[in-house]
Amino acid sequence: MITLGINAAFHDSSACLVRDGAVIAAAEEERFTRIKHGKRPLPFTVWELPYHAIDYCLEAAGAELADVDHVAYAYDPAPLLKNHAFPLTLPLEPASFTTKQHWTSPWEPLALAYVVNAERQLLDGAPHHIRKRFAGAKSSKHWQWHFVEHHLAHEASAFLAAPFGESAVMTLDGRGELATTSYGHFAGDRYQRIAQVQMPHSLGLLYEQVTDYLGFLHSSDEYKVMALASYGEPRYASQFRRLISISDGRYTVERPNLVELFGPSRQRGGELERKHFDIARSLQLVLEESAVALAEWLHRETGAENLAMAGGVALNCVMNARIRDAGHFKRVWVQPAAGDAGTALGAGLWTDWEARGRVRGWHMDHAYFGPEYSDDEIEAFLERGKLRYRRVRDVAGAAADILAHDKIVGWFQGRMEFGPRALGARSILASPLNADMQARLNEIKDREDFRPVAPVVLEEEAGRWFVGANVSPFMLFVHQVAPDKAARIPAVRHVDGTARIQTINRRQNERYYDLLKAFQARTGVPVLVNTSFNTRSEPVVCTPRDAVECFWTSPIDALVIGSFVIEK
Repeated sequence: MITLGINAAFHDSSACLVRDGAVIAAAEEERFTRIKHGKRPLPFTVWELPYHAIDYCLEAAGAELADVDHVAYAYDPAPLLKNHAFPLTLPLEPASFTTKQHWTSPWEPLALAYVVNAERQLLDGAPHHIRKRFAGAKSSKHWQWHFVEHHLAHEASAFLAAPFGESAVMTLDGRGELATTSYGHFAGDRYQRIAQVQMPHSLGLLYEQVTDYLGFLHSSDEYKVMALASYGEPRYASQFRRLISISDGRYTVERPNLVELFGPSRQRGGELERKHFDIARSLQLVLEESAVALAEWLHRETGAENLAMAGGVALNCVMNARIRDAGHFKRVWVQPAAGDAGTALGAGLWTDWEARGRVRGWHMDHAYFGPEYSDDEIEAFLERGKLRYRRVRDVAGAAADILAHDKIVGWFQGRMEFGPRALGARSILASPLNADMQARLNEIKDREDFRPVAPVVLEEEAGRWFVGANVSPFMLFVHQVAPDKAARIPAVRHVDGTARIQTINRRQNERYYDLLKAFQARTGVPVLVNTSFNTRSEPVVCTPRDAVECFWTSPIDALVIGSFVIEK
């Protein structure tokens, strides 16, 4: 049985293909269109189907659209349409809607029209250059269509992908149709939703609002606020605490007037002042306190030993570490594509699970579900471009030699990662031994100088180099750098002494693991700096062409792509 999961709501549109309970392929649309987060000018900012990602997923499964049994769309328009009797057919203009519903933007009614008509779009709307795999499906008789509630898709992406047979489930994001937070309990073949928090009360939207006030782009730059927070003091925490009221898992958030509270907002690109650092620190602290309180309540409600999390707020690795360290749950697992891209995964897994009688035999121990390219394909591209390269037998050893000489490497290997983190398939790698490496990488990527870079470490060595670390393959938790190792790896130690680590074992990614071992043999250090293979405002590279273009238009020293090395 083939199930196609689709996310086309809000941002980070994506597709996922599930066959008989196992994920075969998953990818974000931005990697193919090169439009970051899939954000186009209004009115087509969102809701356009991820045709290129769908095409890739079908190709990876050796299937065509006509072979699909179920299509699961990770948004359900019913809650928003229930009390409004107007037709939704394309084309429509905002003025066509005379309802008194308070839309969050004037284009939202048109966006809902896109959702309602999504099945028609899937049949008829694919671009000409990829229409081949879509052409065989002439009507919707080929499949059963499902609208899956946004937060249910988040929840399923957590508990059906987690390595637990039983877990509490918590999802936090900006908003879905109406919900902003969900809680549930998963056990075997049963999932029970316990409660939800609904609009306008949202920890995610509060974080977005402050992100915008601080001069960053909301819905994509919240991680910058998290990084900025480490430089501040929580002197405004009381103001944020007054905005949030929590009781038994429910909470309310008062939408603040930030200009009245803190003065004029920072203009984008403007100078960062002490006030901005302290606002970020105060917000981050109160988010952590709130999330820990919600997790504590959920543990009391479920008695579960494990917690599975998703939703865009769950990409906040500092918050995740606070929940982990609070000790209410023995194990905390966060789905690596926790943001909206992951709802395609959740919608597909949920629909497959339901259709097959709630049988589960798969869990997510890596995130390598995107496209890959053979050495023949890579070499053919390099030859067409008349590029000078050398082929190496020991790829890991050749790359380790370059890295040990303090050079920066673009690393393009195997299947691309699903989700926002580079995890050793489409990465920029560097030595952690010199403190100035963080500044060098931020300059290459044209990033703000307060942004940290993250380490990858051999799984079996993690506990020696990072306090309390064991298995953390998705770079979604922070750990303190071990005091006796801090001087050895200064490039990955953030100002607060932490690092957002990725652990790797050989089963997950053999060549990446071998690279770490080779670097350890040369330097005595089983750690590398790992950041995403892209530059400012560009999505992470997907194809050999993307990798070569990024390499030649940035100060990266070498490109290790498949079995080939290009050096400047």
